[in-house]
Amino acid sequence: MQQLPPPRIAAVHDLSCVGRCALTVIIPTLSVMGYQTVPVPTALLSSHTGGFSDLYFRDLTADMPFIADHFERLELSFRSIYIGFLGSEEQIETVQSFIQRFGHRPDESGELPVVLVDPVMGDDGVLYSTYTPALVEGICRLSQCAQILTPNLTEACLLLHEPYVDTATLSVEQAKIYADGLLERMCEVYPADRIVITGISLQNGAVANAGCERKNASFWIERSHCGTSYPGTGDIFASVLLGTVLSGADFASACARAADFVGELISDSAQIATPTRMGVALESHLWKLTPGHEIKKEMRYQECQTVVLPESSEK
Repeated sequence: MQQLPPPRIAAVHDLSCVGRCALTVIIPTLSVMGYQTVPVPTALLSSHTGGFSDLYFRDLTADMPFIADHFERLELSFRSIYIGFLGSEEQIETVQSFIQRFGHRPDESGELPVVLVDPVMGDDGVLYSTYTPALVEGICRLSQCAQILTPNLTEACLLLHEPYVDTATLSVEQAKIYADGLLERMCEVYPADRIVITGISLQNGAVANAGCERKNASFWIERSHCGTSYPGTGDIFASVLLGTVLSGADFASACARAADFVGELISDSAQIATPTRMGVALESHLWKLTPGHEIKKEMRYQECQTVVLPESSEK
């Protein structure tokens, strides 16, 4: 039987040369999972913006349509279109055009592309310095195109135009109720059939993700946290999640696998004193994502638990 080529994923993200994030972690992560990652760079940076100064930044908005034009001449198709950091408001229309051109074209398997939008806009209640109100509104419009939506807590509040609440100041039960309410409103506003809100800090020192698939009962994935935060972990989480979903896993299982993998990366990177601004030490862990390999059920640094929430919680 003739084998199909590796499924292609168009990754619309920035390329930061130093500091593991965006395309420098997305390409190896998805590649080791068996996907051909086709980058569509939105910006070129000598390093990411967290912890570095005097960096070089080049906006690639003008280049992106020419890249798409060449893809069209090559008659490329994609199993997924994966969208992350955008460098300017002008890129919203460019990316929407890319989705219109390639989002309705089945790949070699006969499947239409799955559009994942990771609405990279901010963290810890703070909007990134490069984001304007107009760009935030553009990300909200672009998120209407997503079948999978992966905001962190800050970005979920921005997508809903709601004030940010520091969940670490709430009881764990209050945080669950608050996150489940955000998730319900996300399902009302956005057509994505799979949504996960990541990075929900808890009073007990853990971090949680709240998600749902096709507006069914929501799920809650809680993991211990070693206390160190690294840039790029959201990109790795979304990449592992996407690769696992495309392999046929259900959404909750894919989110749990991504949370386990990222948690182990953070813990091990902290143990070897990896500088925060350099991102997690991904390289020695990639083999764990090869098809057929299961992430360890018992993590060395934590006891993991997954809790299924009821369909609705009293607010």
